[in-house]
Amino acid sequence: MEERQISKAVIKRLPRYYRYLGEILNNGVERISSGELSSRMQVTASQIRQDLNNFGGFGQQGYGYNVKYLYDEIGKILGVDRCHPMIIIGGGNFGHALANYDFEKNGFVTKAIFDVRPELDGTSIRGIPVMMMDQLEAFLEKEPVEIAVLTLPKSRVVEVAHRLTRCGIRAFWNFAHLDLDVPDDVVVENVHLVDSLMQLSYRISNAEEDQA
Repeated sequence: MEERQISKAVIKRLPRYYRYLGEILNNGVERISSGELSSRMQVTASQIRQDLNNFGGFGQQGYGYNVKYLYDEIGKILGVDRCHPMIIIGGGNFGHALANYDFEKNGFVTKAIFDVRPELDGTSIRGIPVMMMDQLEAFLEKEPVEIAVLTLPKSRVVEVAHRLTRCGIRAFWNFAHLDLDVPDDVVVENVHLVDSLMQLSYRISNAEEDQA
């Protein structure tokens, strides 16, 4: 079967579908139409049907969607039905906050946090051990890790990313203020928090202009 190229916009909406369907499922709803899902998510029913048709559709004419089935299938598409072991590089305030977040419920299991400050050696955050960067290679030789979360200064991120790719890491969740240039077989999700704030600023500014 010919592989279809899924647009980034569709992929970006999939986690929203998954989150809303999880909430709907927890409320005991067994079946939902694209129209009902549309009113909850503020996405048109047509867009929902188009998005889901990229993966087979999942609905039945006159019946709608089985919530549990659709939730499970989107979970499989997103890959959250399996475990993704990961490490956090940088145990500062932001790395500490990420370590305290419960990513495990979606299959993302933090195995260790790495830092360079000796005072953090041997400590833990929510039961996750903090180790020193000079232990990184030895740890990765023993532990299968899929994702590295980068919360370090941009002056160090390139060097550390190259070090991690040499150890076999093939996915980065990058919070450094620098877009990574990595080999083609390495997947990167760059997260720039200031970009998001600037988008919010744009929307506020334009809303004010519209009201003027």
